[in-house]
Amino acid sequence: MFEKLNSPEEIFSWKLGAALSMENTVLDSLQDMQKETNRDEIRTLLAQHEQETRQHIANIERSFELLGEEVDDSPCPAMQGIAKEGKATLKKIDNSIVDAGILSGAIETEHHEIAVYEILVTNAEARGAAEVATLMRENLESEQRTLDAVKSLAERIAKGEGYAVAVA
Repeated sequence: MFEKLNSPEEIFSWKLGAALSMENTVLDSLQDMQKETNRDEIRTLLAQHEQETRQHIANIERSFELLGEEVDDSPCPAMQGIAKEGKATLKKIDNSIVDAGILSGAIETEHHEIAVYEILVTNAEARGAAEVATLMRENLESEQRTLDAVKSLAERIAKGEGYAVAVA
C-alpha cells in the first residue's frame, strides 16, 4: 500500500498493517505448534491463544475502520523470521523435547508482539485515536497475559519435570 511513508499517520497505518500480518503469521504458527506438542496443557494454552489471536486480528481490522482507512497487510519480516526460525528449530529437536522448542518460540513471539502493541498504543494515543488505542491496549494486555502463562508453564516444566521427560 505504501511505497514511501511521508507522515506519522502513514507510519502508524503501515505499522498497524504489519501488526495484522504479524498476527496472521502467529495464527498459522499456533495451529502448527498445537499439532507438534506432546503436552495437552501446552495444546490447551496454544488453542486459547489462537482464539485470542483471532480477536487481535478483529481489533486491528476494526482500528482501520475507525481510522477510515482500508485494511492494509504490510509485511512483518520480523515475525516471518521468528516463525521461520521456530519451524527450523522444531525440525532439529528430538520429539521427546519438542515442547522446549515450542515454549521457547512462544516466549520470543510474545515479546515481539508486546513491543509492537506498546508502540501502537503510544502512537494511537498521540494521534488522538482513543478507540484505536483502547483496542491496541486490549491486544497488548492479552499478549502480556499469554507471555506470563507461557513463562510460568515453561518454568514449571523446566524446573519440575525437565524438558526431556517423556510424556505418556
